Amino acid sequence: MTVVVRAENLTKTFGTHRGIIGIDVSVAEGDIFGFLGPNGSGKSTTIRLLTGLSHPTSGTAKVFGLDPIADAVDIHRRVGYLPGELALHPRLTGQQHVDFAAKVRGLQDRTFLHELVDRFQVDLERPTRTLSKGNRQKIGILLAVMHRPELVILDEPTSGLDPLMQDEFERLMRELVSTGATVFLSSHELDEVQRVATRVAIIKDGHLVVTDTVEALRRRAPRTIEFSFPRTVDPKPFASIEGVHVVAANGKRITLALRGAVAPVLRVAAELDPLDVVARPADLDELFLTYYRDQSAEEPVDAR
Repeated sequence: MTVVVRAENLTKTFGTHRGIIGIDVSVAEGDIFGFLGPNGSGKSTTIRLLTGLSHPTSGTAKVFGLDPIADAVDIHRRVGYLPGELALHPRLTGQQHVDFAAKVRGLQDRTFLHELVDRFQVDLERPTRTLSKGNRQKIGILLAVMHRPELVILDEPTSGLDPLMQDEFERLMRELVSTGATVFLSSHELDEVQRVATRVAIIKDGHLVVTDTVEALRRRAPRTIEFSFPRTVDPKPFASIEGVHVVAANGKRITLALRGAVAPVLRVAAELDPLDVVARPADLDELFLTYYRDQSAEEPVDAR
């Protein structure tokens, strides 16, 4: 297995402010690696370190076995990058952006580029200041992948895209990987990541809290059980059961996230004469949220 991206004890602090602490990540060739976390958790900081746009406070990062700072030119030739805050020159058209990038990269064959323009219905004729966020994002996707990079690093790539274009983007990611590319996909949208990723890491407050395959995470995710009762019920007896989290309690209806045996839940519910019960399989959204429920309200996230 060829490792394309590796971070070991990667740390970045901003004076007295927290950045990322002790990040360990390994991404193999051909992976679509999902890097999940809410805004401010440290995703973009990690990407800036991997792309050589920022120096680490400590720890190491390697891309293709190379140093992102010392070997930046060699790495950037082989990487396509879409930043979370895409900055396009407001007076230039999309075509001018594409032409400049193609010239810098020495791109001679534009066949793939033209295919992408058609697939994503990219408007290249107007100045970018006149385009919607979604249409500017399409140009960013073009710039990131038009040269068929070996590694694609994407920070919130579908921001502003409509559902049809999101589906097209997911197909593109699978196609790139099928030709040997590797994708590092950073997002706060679990649904987006789990549809395409082979492995996922979740970052919270600058720390990695879990790294695993999507299937393994799904096996660990809590099941959801929803009860309906003839009268308003107190959720506290359910909340006191080990492995149970009360997701919602709306008078006569209670929704629970369950890890472990269902028998204790059923015994409590039986005493309350339920009218109906609906059980759903493991929910990755619920698993994702469990890593954030206990976040301290006193200490603000400052991971940038």
